[in-house]
Amino acid sequence: MTTSYDDNAQIALVTGANRGLGLAVARRLGEAGATVLIGSRDATNAEHAAESLREAGLKAWPVTLDVTVEADAAAAAEQIEREYGRLDILVNNAGVLPEATAPDQERPLDLAMFRTTFETNLFGVVAVTQAMLPLLRRSRVGRIVNVSTTMGSLTEQLDPRSPYFGLVVPAYQGSKAALNALTIALSKSLADTSILVNSVCPGWVQTDLGGPDNRAAAPTSAEEAARIVTDMALLGADGATGTFVDAAGHVAW
Repeated sequence: MTTSYDDNAQIALVTGANRGLGLAVARRLGEAGATVLIGSRDATNAEHAAESLREAGLKAWPVTLDVTVEADAAAAAEQIEREYGRLDILVNNAGVLPEATAPDQERPLDLAMFRTTFETNLFGVVAVTQAMLPLLRRSRVGRIVNVSTTMGSLTEQLDPRSPYFGLVVPAYQGSKAALNALTIALSKSLADTSILVNSVCPGWVQTDLGGPDNRAAAPTSAEEAARIVTDMALLGADGATGTFVDAAGHVAW
């Protein structure tokens, strides 16, 4: 495979980008002029998704990346360094919600469920970000966007008036609350660089994340949800860092 890109184009990696929200984010970044790297644990799925974007006239290439496999993250970083020399945008989109389809008796506390969920939603983000940071440091406009959820807001979980108050999926909510804490920590540790780090809630999106019923029930299309994620990925030099936002504005931690 031969890749090509404009030296002035931003290089963006989106994890879990072979379908759903990740693919919609990749498409919008490509439409904004970025060369987009489609991260997926399945090489064939990554290639098919990248090909669909190339057929639309966008610059998109596959990267085999299972975020739960540290060696994959290292190999992906080596590939990006070899082919592009830097990374401008990292969108940590890959996520799982196994509680949504688990039998009720496995809730509210199931250790295996917590381990599976945190492995992707938190530890995978740490592994990929750690591998990509040297490349992001080479960028003039480094951006890290962590796809979170208002379901991980401790404020919302404690507010009886919140529409999220009655949702009890502790492994998922805990993993996203921890992801938000990571966003804050990274924003502080990278404060002396050009890298901006933010958490984004895309809303309740029509994807398969929450099981087969989610797509029909969710009010927001992947294309609509991708807008806020992309906006944060393309923040200017005076953009915010260490924030948690959705399409309406700031979300309470």
